[in-house]
Amino acid sequence: MQKRANRFERPAALAVLLFSACGSCGPQQAKPTPIPQPTGSVSDVEGNVYPTIKIGQQEWMVENLKTATYNTGAPIPNVTDMAAWSNLSSPAYSWPDNDATNKDVYGALYNWYAVGTNQLCPAGWTIPSSDTWGTLVDTQGGKSGAGGRLKEVGTALWLAPNAGATNQSGFSARPAGSRDLDGSFVYRGKNAFWWCSDQKLLSLPATAWFWQTTYDNGSSVGGQGQLPTGFSVRCARAAN
Repeated sequence: MQKRANRFERPAALAVLLFSACGSCGPQQAKPTPIPQPTGSVSDVEGNVYPTIKIGQQEWMVENLKTATYNTGAPIPNVTDMAAWSNLSSPAYSWPDNDATNKDVYGALYNWYAVGTNQLCPAGWTIPSSDTWGTLVDTQGGKSGAGGRLKEVGTALWLAPNAGATNQSGFSARPAGSRDLDGSFVYRGKNAFWWCSDQKLLSLPATAWFWQTTYDNGSSVGGQGQLPTGFSVRCARAAN
């Protein structure tokens, strides 16, 4: 009597082959979303070149401003002395910790008197208003989580844990900190602060708006700073 073929033999053999081919396969990991890359560039009056990126309806510098010269060609006073800084009521800048090697990493810290001249950004670019900053944050999911999407990832410059940092906007925020009213340098590694273009009217002492992100959570919120304070500056313009 002829033996009847087992109809399960071939699929069983095939299953063994497939198992052997994938014997070392583990669970597939989801690939991280790529960080958006700059889409353009702009130069300031000194020739410093800044990568730029389009976010929503705005184009932003991807680095903090680092010019020591107004866009008119006039020099901006560099004030290093603590007491002199604390008594200023006129435009000035300094490098973080008065260290010029911080220029290309963090950019400059400007008081709002320098911001108020409207002569810091390259031609066609402006220091954003608080409303423009608010719009940027809205495009990144709102105040509670936008900071993470704005911050550069990792802890090379940000202190741990650099919570929520994904840089999914491509904005690449770095924590330059600030220069306080007494001329001291504070919060480097912890916070990024950027001046807004609009002063808060009828406030005593006089203040202007700023925006910030921080190392220990993923938020991005606005606030008010006294005019002699030194903060970073980002320039922006309407996207083409």
